[in-house]
Amino acid sequence: MKAWVLKDIGDIKYEEVPLQEPGSGFVMIKVMAAGICGSDVPRVYRTGAHRMPLIPGHEFSGMVEETGEGTDPQLKGKRVGVFPLIPCRKCGPCRQQLYEMCRDYDYLGSRRDGAFAEYVCAPADNLIELPSGVSFETAAMLEPMAVAVHAMRKGTSGIVKDAAVCVCGLGTIGLMLCAFLKDAGFERIIAVGNKDSQKERAADAGIAADAFIDSRDGGVSEKIKDICGGADLYFECVGKNECLSYGVEAAAPGGRIVTVGNPASDMLLEKNIYWKILRNQLDIRGTWNSSFTGEESDDWHYVLDRLNAGGINAEKFISHRLRLTELDKGLKIMRDKTEDYCKVMISASG
Repeated sequence: MKAWVLKDIGDIKYEEVPLQEPGSGFVMIKVMAAGICGSDVPRVYRTGAHRMPLIPGHEFSGMVEETGEGTDPQLKGKRVGVFPLIPCRKCGPCRQQLYEMCRDYDYLGSRRDGAFAEYVCAPADNLIELPSGVSFETAAMLEPMAVAVHAMRKGTSGIVKDAAVCVCGLGTIGLMLCAFLKDAGFERIIAVGNKDSQKERAADAGIAADAFIDSRDGGVSEKIKDICGGADLYFECVGKNECLSYGVEAAAPGGRIVTVGNPASDMLLEKNIYWKILRNQLDIRGTWNSSFTGEESDDWHYVLDRLNAGGINAEKFISHRLRLTELDKGLKIMRDKTEDYCKVMISASG
C-alpha cells in the first residue's frame, strides 16, 4: 500500500510499504478521509514521533476491510470512525473507564502507524459505527469534535446556561467548542481570536460580531469585562502565557478557567496574576483528549447525536481538501501559514 512515512524529523516520504494484516482484536480499515491535526505539524517537522519510521495521522474515518482473530466478522464493510488512543485497560484510570488518562497507552499516528495511508489497523474496540447521514469527511473530524466536547462537558459542569463564557483561541478546536457551546444552549459567548478569518468563522459558529475580540488590538481582559462584567467560564485554547493570563484577569470572582490548548512553551505566571487566582478563588481545570467507552454517554456518542440532530455542520470547518499524494502540501500550509486554513482534509484517493 501507499503511505506517508516519517523517517526522521523533517523527513517524510510518500512510498510503498507492506500491507499490515490485522492482529488479534484488530481490524484493517480502508482510510476514506483523514484530517491533519495541529499536533501533526510539530511531530513531523520539530519533535518527531515516539518511534520512527512511523506513519502519522490520527483523525480519520474509513471502511472495515478485514477483521482479525477475536473480532466480529460482521464488522467487515462497516463505515467507522476510530478513537486513536489505545488504552492498556489495566491502570487505575482505565479501571474507571477514564481511558483518556491511561498511564500506559498506545496511540495511532504517534506511537504506532496511523492513517496517512491507504489502510490502517486499529482495535475493534476503538470503532464507532457511522450513521448513513454522516459523511466520511465529517467522521474524520469526530476526534477533534470529541476533544472540544470533552472540554465543554468538563468546563460547563454545574454552570448555568446564562453564564458568561469566553473562548480564547479560534483554531479548529476553539471554533468547534464555540459551535458546541451554542448548540448546548449557551448564549453569552465571547470569542477571542487574532485573524479576520476567525471572526468570520466565529460568526458561522453563532458568535455575534460584537462578541468577537481581536487580540491584536490589545486590552483583551478589559474588553472581556466590558462585555460581560467578568467571565464565569474561560476556555484557554492556545497554550500561551498571555492567553492564560487574560483569563485570570478577566474571570469573575469564583470563575472557572479550563486549559485546553497544548503549550507552545513553558507556562509561567507573574506574581500579580497568581495572586488573582487566590483572591478570586478561581477554579482551574485541565482537560485532555476525549472520553470513549463505547457507551452512549461518552463524548464520541455525544458528537454523533448532535450531528444526527442537525445542530452541528462539521463540514464548515474544512478549509482545504487535498488528495493523499498532497499531504506534504497541507502540512507545509499549516507549518508556514502561507494560506488561511481551518481543517485540512485528505481524501482517500491517491
